[in-house]
Amino acid sequence: MDKLARMYLKEVVTRHEIPLSIICDRDPRFASNFWRSLQNALGTSLDMSTAYHPQTDGQSERTIQTLEDMLCACAIDFGKGWVNHLPLVEFSYNNSYHASIKAAPFEALYGRKCRSPVCWTEVGEAQILSPELIQETTDKIVQIKQRMQAARNGQKSYADLKRKPMEFQVGDKVILIVLP
Repeated sequence: MDKLARMYLKEVVTRHEIPLSIICDRDPRFASNFWRSLQNALGTSLDMSTAYHPQTDGQSERTIQTLEDMLCACAIDFGKGWVNHLPLVEFSYNNSYHASIKAAPFEALYGRKCRSPVCWTEVGEAQILSPELIQETTDKIVQIKQRMQAARNGQKSYADLKRKPMEFQVGDKVILIVLP
């Protein structure tokens, strides 16, 4: 538990500060007494998604599945060295447009677009690193973004199969099923 708390502080809090609230699914790792007490000690409100708000679970599940598909594709593309490319995968994901927030996560978090390796030559920083490294990084980011788009398209088509457009007007009668 101590190792997990230190990892959380190192990887999340130091990069993004302590969150005000976290929406969790009901996975046992995020519903445990340890997780609840850690977040309580940090002053973070834990909000658990419910069956009555399936859009939170559905959106999370689609995102997780997209990331899983993208990581599998990268493992195939990069072979045994795929672990070395995880920072580029994280970078690509955080700097790609997300329709749900109408921006890239980096842009939503920091209020500006990220200066990416793809643009280094435009701002004159290419002299610091060899052009081969910049070209290799750029090529890998483009490849990762293509895999990410393919994974998103697959998840979108899956979600669209179950989605039905519905519009209600004031006064319409609907059946609401409430389970205990």
